[in-house]
Amino acid sequence: MVDDDATLLIRDVRPWGGDRADVVVAGSRIAAVTAPGAVPDGTATVVEGRGRLALPGLVNTHAHVDKSWWGHPWESYGGEGGTEGRIAHERARRDALGIPGEAVATRVLRESLRTGTTRVRTHVDVDLGVGLRGIEAVRAAGAALDGAVELSIVAFPQDGVLRRPGVLDLLRQAALAGADHIGGLDPSLIDRDPVGQLDGLFAIAADTGCGIDVHLHEPAELGAFSFDLVLDRVERLGIAPGKVNIAHGFAIVDVDPVRRRDLLARMAALGVTMTTVAPVRLKQLPLHEFDAAGVRFGFGTDGIRDLWSPYGDGDLLGIAWQYARAGGVVRDEDLVRVVEIASREGARFVTDEEHDLVAGARADVVLVDAENPMDALVRRVPRSLVVAGGRVFDPAELAQHPWE
Repeated sequence: MVDDDATLLIRDVRPWGGDRADVVVAGSRIAAVTAPGAVPDGTATVVEGRGRLALPGLVNTHAHVDKSWWGHPWESYGGEGGTEGRIAHERARRDALGIPGEAVATRVLRESLRTGTTRVRTHVDVDLGVGLRGIEAVRAAGAALDGAVELSIVAFPQDGVLRRPGVLDLLRQAALAGADHIGGLDPSLIDRDPVGQLDGLFAIAADTGCGIDVHLHEPAELGAFSFDLVLDRVERLGIAPGKVNIAHGFAIVDVDPVRRRDLLARMAALGVTMTTVAPVRLKQLPLHEFDAAGVRFGFGTDGIRDLWSPYGDGDLLGIAWQYARAGGVVRDEDLVRVVEIASREGARFVTDEEHDLVAGARADVVLVDAENPMDALVRRVPRSLVVAGGRVFDPAELAQHPWE
């Protein structure tokens, strides 16, 4: 019986803004969503929802939790701009800031959890200077939180692939050691050998079964050319749907509507996804075009107070708000869709299981003092309570000064 197995009773909440209900949790899973009062008080811990809005845990589909300076005194922006300039500055300063390190990653994950994120796909730098040490540090940080935040790790070659001999071997080692994905970076602009970089990455994926998640900042037709090269390899090698993702992908909004339509149709047919950090200075991924084509995309925070930018606080709902506001999303059904992408739909980038307020799902529940999902999004309402894997977290207790 549900009431016999229950370990947590989240009483009187409104899932997705609907009718009031009780969420019954057994261990780390939702056992049932019942009418209020259907399960009597027993041995379960009781959390009073007081009619608050309940949403599934938020999902960050593009993070870099290994390299924040959160927890350090203010770090002034230094070095040169542009991708190459930021890479060089990061390499010069990261050791002094303990990057990568378990303490760094733990602080970022705690802040993410405080704002309701319970699942994260994180890129972790892999290069000749740190080897696989960053992946070890991020896994240790996840363990320090006892798995409250479920992680999916991308071994990421921030400094390039082919131009740094030995990086491809490190990526293969990472994949063999259990990294879920390997990354790539601007194959034309960084390595200046798009065919060579992508052939190397896809060979590792074909051999090991890992996924691929490529940072693609290249603009307009140059970026669209890289899209084509990725899609060619997915098709030729028969890579399973959902195993290949393009992050940022600025070119998709640069090209003309017909070129975009054709790219989206091909992506949908091959199951290639996208992630965006909703950059305010650029056009946003067109919600209706992606949905009509059947191409999934997710939201991510990118870096959080790191050596690339002092901005970022780990609040995934803030990124969803940024996307909606910058993209002119105003209708109720579209605002709800944005919240779905930030939570229920985004989980596919981390797990194959259902992620929602339903029986059998992992017990990831966020309570918000808001009228409905639209209200929670447009007001960026603070999270009142977070349940992650059946464990209850008070956001106030997780709060930390950025410099401590």
